[in-house]
Order: sequence, then structure tokens, then C-alpha cells
Amino acid sequence: MWCNILIINNKIRRFTYSCIVLGFLFCSLGVVFAKSEGVLPGLQNPGFVEPPAWFKSSFLDLAEDIAEAASENKRLLFFFYQDGCPYCEKLINVNFTQKFIVDKARQNFDVVAVNMWGDREVTDYDGKRMTEKEFSSRLRVMFTPTLIFFNEKGETALRLNGYFPPAKFSVALDYVITHQENNIPFRDFLKNNSPILSRGVMHNVDYFRSGSVDLSKRKDNAQYQMILFEQKQCPACDELHRDTLKRPETEILARRFDVVQLDMWSKKSITGFDGKKTTALALAQSLNVKYTPSFVFFDKENKEVIRIEAYLKAFHIQSVMDYVFSGAYKKEPSFQRYIDVRAEALREKGVKVELMN
Repeated sequence: MWCNILIINNKIRRFTYSCIVLGFLFCSLGVVFAKSEGVLPGLQNPGFVEPPAWFKSSFLDLAEDIAEAASENKRLLFFFYQDGCPYCEKLINVNFTQKFIVDKARQNFDVVAVNMWGDREVTDYDGKRMTEKEFSSRLRVMFTPTLIFFNEKGETALRLNGYFPPAKFSVALDYVITHQENNIPFRDFLKNNSPILSRGVMHNVDYFRSGSVDLSKRKDNAQYQMILFEQKQCPACDELHRDTLKRPETEILARRFDVVQLDMWSKKSITGFDGKKTTALALAQSLNVKYTPSFVFFDKENKEVIRIEAYLKAFHIQSVMDYVFSGAYKKEPSFQRYIDVRAEALREKGVKVELMN
């Protein structure tokens, strides 16, 4: 009898082991298939856009999140999204690649992503527990993106139904940051603080290389290359072209470089440093370019020297160009020290240096 039991147990073990192995194989095949279909990373659904790393990781307890935000003089922002939502992708890839917006949002808000159709547990301000999709329904979230800014009492300070371009979105952030919801309707605040609208186009500069460029070849065998990553909906890019790049001092310095202008979201073919076909999008990702406009400077061996990925005025941008082209970076590793010395040298020559002009 015991022998029969042992035989049966061994068969069960072998059957269980076989199931595990087969399950692992099927799972592995699923991963391979998912990779080939572009579903990874993380086996998310197609159309998933990874939120910025600085978004808050939350247990989705509304009262707790509001209290934590308030303790840091911040307010809570819930971003309702769904996979495959093109305007959610635009919010992340356009708005949250503008450094002035990112800095403003990080400093003043805890931003939490909520899946409109998700099953994670949410605890509402009144303590009631439900799934993400039930919570979305309770708040009458009809489409995505929907952004709800909460005040310190768990009430809605502002609600944005749909996508707002960067300039308007920035005004919306200001409205909530300054607690204007008790003073003035948002539509009036927006009217009184009309944003500088983006032109929505890439700018043309006659001495810039753009389009289907070949990065493996330098214009006029230039020693240094400057790649300027931009995007069409970018107020800071507009200002850069409207002011800084039109200044004679900037043009004199810029013309010393092989200047390449790329749309960081373009999927059109370009030739990479290695002579192989790629895209501006892939290059931007490989260089970890997060903001527009971003300047990335390369030496003759295509090694990165320095980059600008913050909002800078003309003198600072000119100084970075001079820092690279003069080779000063080889002797002075601190750009801040270099710029102080450069400013003083220019003043001694009678040049008026205006750091914020």
C-alpha cells in the first residue's frame, strides 16, 4: 500500500514539475513574443507610456497623500491615464520634457498616476475603499488625460479635462500653486495671464544642419559638433530662436561648430556617429535627452564634452560654446569657475556683461 502511495506521489511531483517547466517555457515564449511586438518593458499593455521617475509612488490613500504633500508645502495632483491614450503620451513626452514645467511641478506638487481602468485599491478622502476604475467613475472621469488638483481638504482646486499645451498647462499650475481657486475662476485667471503660445514648428537657421543628417561626417571638418534637440511645441525653443540665437555674439560662436538641429521625437532616418541608420528619437533616448531645448557638445572623437538642458540666458549659452571651442574644458573642469573668469575678463575689456539678459 505504501509503495502505491509513493508511486502516486512521485507521479504527482513529476506532473507538477512538468507543469512548472511548461509554464516557464510558455511564459518565456510570451516574453519573446512581447519583445518582438514592442510590448515590453514590464509586460505592459501596448500603448503604455512610462511616467517620469519623479512621479510619487503612492498607496493611493487620498487623505494620506494630501497630508504628506501639505507637510512639504505642496499640493496633490492626480493624473488619470489609460494605456494607448495619445494625449496622455503627449502630456508626458511634450509637457513634462519642458524643464520649466518639470521644475515647477516637482517643487510644488506630488504627482500621482492613476489608471482609469486599473484594479489597484484606492482609499478616498472619506475612507471608502475601491478600485482605480471605481474611483475614476466616482469622480466622473470620462476621458484621459484628466488632471485633478486637490486642496488640503480633499476638494477639487482645479480640474483639467483633456490635454493642455505647455504654456496653458504652466498657467494652470500657477493657478493652483498660488491658491487662486477661492479668488478667481480659472478661465479669468487664464485670460489675465495669457501664456506665450508656442509656434508649433521647428525653426529654420541657415547654418544649421537638419533633416536627414549624417552625424558621422562633420560640416567643414569641424572639430566640435553641437547637437540642438528641440520639438515643435516648445515655448523655450521659440525664445531661444527669437532672442539668443539671433544675437551677433551667439552666431559668431555657433558658426565655429558643426551645428545639427534635431526634433527629439522624429522617427525619420538619420545616420548616426557610427555610420549606421537610426532616428533622432533613438539618438535622444540613447543620450538620455529629457528636455527641450537641449544642447549636447561633442569633440572630434564623438565624446560628449558638456550639455545644456536647462533654461539659460544668452551669456551662459555663449559661454558654454566658448568653453568648448576654446578647449578650456580640458584645463578647467568647473564650468562655473570658467564663466566667472570669462565675465571678469570681458568687463576688463569694457564689455557690459548682463547675466540675466
